[in-house]
Amino acid sequence: MKAKTVKQRLIIFAVCIGSAYFTSCNQHARKENVMMEDVSVNESFNTITNNDISDNTASQIHIDLKIIKTAEVRYKVKEVKTATKKIKQLARLYNAYISDLRFENNKYSHENRFTIKIPKQHFDAMMDSMPIIAEFVDYENITTKDVTEEFMDIETRLKTKLEVKERYESILRKNAKTVEDILATEEKLGVIQEEIEAAQGKLKYLSNKVAFSTIQIDLYETVDFQEKPETYSTTFFSKSKEGITFGWSIIETLLLGAIYIWPLLLIGLLVAFLIKRRLRKNK
Repeated sequence: MKAKTVKQRLIIFAVCIGSAYFTSCNQHARKENVMMEDVSVNESFNTITNNDISDNTASQIHIDLKIIKTAEVRYKVKEVKTATKKIKQLARLYNAYISDLRFENNKYSHENRFTIKIPKQHFDAMMDSMPIIAEFVDYENITTKDVTEEFMDIETRLKTKLEVKERYESILRKNAKTVEDILATEEKLGVIQEEIEAAQGKLKYLSNKVAFSTIQIDLYETVDFQEKPETYSTTFFSKSKEGITFGWSIIETLLLGAIYIWPLLLIGLLVAFLIKRRLRKNK
């Protein structure tokens, strides 16, 4: 009986150990599966998030930045007129236009200075194309001005002023009953309207400056200096031409003088006729 009891206890002990072993194995396996699933989900989530942030940031920068680009260049060219013609062709190719032009001719060089207004998307292409026509590049200066903050500030103020204008218009329609109230509201509306138009004008100005970049171009060609001669010698043909011109000017002067004094000439002829007639009678 005692041996049977001991045997039963051993069987129960073995069953408990086996159950505990299988339970621990299952928990370990479940834990590993959960950890593996968490890792895969986290990696996938991190990858998507980084890509989204990168793409959104790039597109946001591209859309929101308001940059004004300006360039100043000076090129030495073989012939100023030919180089100017080529730059004008480039300007037409990139939908640009020349806003002003000034040509200067002195003893040592021929210079042409003009300003090009070009759409901002073609600015870099134009700057890369122009040096081809130059024999020597004196300088190329490019400056940029970020007006994003100023642009956004004006937009925000404009939005606020438009909202205020709507409130005043609502007051004018619904609440203004007396003449004094109507006049006071209209006066405030006039002030806010002027501020709105000023803000809209500023936004339009900044938008045009951003949309069209400015390129100031100086082209020049060197020429050999020639001193003016101290004395001049004229040919027989030149002297003859001058004599004919001088003689004709004398005839022209006499004819014009006679036309101007024709009343005096008429009176003189009449007096001479009367004198001559009297002399004949006396004889």
